[in-house]
Amino acid sequence: MSCAHPATATATSTATATPPGATAQVSVIVVSYNTRDILRRCLARLREELAGADGEAIVVDNASTDGSADMVAAEFPEMRLVRSGVNLGFAAANNRGFDLAQGRYLVLLNPDAFLDAGALARALAHMERAPRVGIAGGRLRDTEGRLQPSGRMFPSLLNEVLVTSGLAARYPGSRLFGRFDRSWADPDRPAPVDWVPGAFTIIRRDALQRTGGFDERFFLYYEEVDLCRRAAGAGYEVWYWPDVGVTHIGGASSKTVKTLEFSSAGSQLTLWRLRSALLYYRKHHGTLATWGMATLESLWHRLRIAVNARHPAKHEASRRQIGLIRQAWTDTAGGAFCPTRPW
Repeated sequence: MSCAHPATATATSTATATPPGATAQVSVIVVSYNTRDILRRCLARLREELAGADGEAIVVDNASTDGSADMVAAEFPEMRLVRSGVNLGFAAANNRGFDLAQGRYLVLLNPDAFLDAGALARALAHMERAPRVGIAGGRLRDTEGRLQPSGRMFPSLLNEVLVTSGLAARYPGSRLFGRFDRSWADPDRPAPVDWVPGAFTIIRRDALQRTGGFDERFFLYYEEVDLCRRAAGAGYEVWYWPDVGVTHIGGASSKTVKTLEFSSAGSQLTLWRLRSALLYYRKHHGTLATWGMATLESLWHRLRIAVNARHPAKHEASRRQIGLIRQAWTDTAGGAFCPTRPW
């Protein structure tokens, strides 16, 4: 699997909570793309969490055009700002942050995610007490307080069938049907999981060093799944901690990409999600499973077309989905390589 890389020239401000070359307990990395107003709220909350703490904040701006970077420079001068000349994507931008980070622990925080009071301190305390944990996440809630999937199972063909068919949503309390999102589990109980979403993730530095950071072939989506899988392969545990609360809007950056279809159900850009899914399956499951994943999703939408013949909107939505599956397959040669970045 190969991928063309764009130029990544950056300019970095020198104002930091922890001076370059010094060590810190935690480095919080926020990747921004056209989310200025939400980003301001995120950083204001983060500033409160870092007050008096041994930590630093690094904001990597992915060539935003809405003044996000200038806002950070003017209103949060204590945070290190990296201005990228191109949109690097989530994985590569976080890797730039990793290169600069001085912390023993690294935290990924989406610009549309807001830490509960004391959440960062609780996450650090958990990591200190559990040296075998390489990566962990917290309890994600939407703005109405509803729980979002916060500790999940790795993708598989069985999980694809359960989610795509709607059985997972219809029977969330079932250990079989609700297995992918672990919707059957008690959200108040900490638990080992396969992977945690990148909206909030805390990573032990030695786990990051052993895994080599994010695979930059994933421009957006599946990069955290891949990282957690490699961490588990290196002998680290991945955990969900319910007392680390985070309010997460979801899809704030993706919604600004007006040229692509956005799925409100998953808060994702459909074409990019499909590309990354194919890359992931090819990398971890091989060619046959990759073909199986694409075929399963395509067959499901063909069935929906037949069932919804008298419902033009649903009929057309499934036709578009089949077209996007074909395009993603062509774009990635069946998951063999990623398209030229930025996507």
